[in-house]
Amino acid sequence: MIRHRTALIGRIAWTLIALALLASFAAALSSDSVRNFDAAVRFGVHQWASPTLTELMQVITVLGSVRFLGSAFAIAIAGFLMAGWRQSAVTLAWTMAGAIVLENAMKYAVHRARPEPFFGTEPDTYSFPSGHALLSSCFYWVLAEVLAGRARSEPARAAIWCVAILLVAAIGLSRIYLGVHYPTDVLGGYLTAAFWVGSVKSIRGLRRGRKDDG
Repeated sequence: MIRHRTALIGRIAWTLIALALLASFAAALSSDSVRNFDAAVRFGVHQWASPTLTELMQVITVLGSVRFLGSAFAIAIAGFLMAGWRQSAVTLAWTMAGAIVLENAMKYAVHRARPEPFFGTEPDTYSFPSGHALLSSCFYWVLAEVLAGRARSEPARAAIWCVAILLVAAIGLSRIYLGVHYPTDVLGGYLTAAFWVGSVKSIRGLRRGRKDDG
């Protein structure tokens, strides 16, 4: 019980910190420091551009697209249900549904215009936060948590989390490399994901605590 409550406090603290950082971050988007940061990072990343790297980044960015994640989500839900992991399926469904709502609400609330893309065409949605960063973080985070929680060894659990973290980081980098997002859009997506996943985990922890107290 004590361990559960300690973990719950940690999750709530994580969620509140992520929310505070996200709010302060969004409020500073129009500042000179943020504009200078975005310009410097975009310039630095673009210096590494090459035809081969561009093709690689175009492949990686697909792994965070709505179309790909939608298919992966359906497969994951089906797999969880077939394996009898109903709670995991519900958690993934709530997490992704909430992430989509948050993404669209924040894009329309902030109204940040897209940067000039380096490669490809400019998406027709607002820029902040990056939907690829937000949705991929939520999906691969929950997926990694489910799979790592059922892994039989520490090396396997570590490998699952490493793959998930590297994949999400690569997806975010691909958005900056292609020029379709400012770096702060990607960071905003990560912070939104941290807030929302933390919220879902905190709600689950509170519900579990009430059942235990009852």
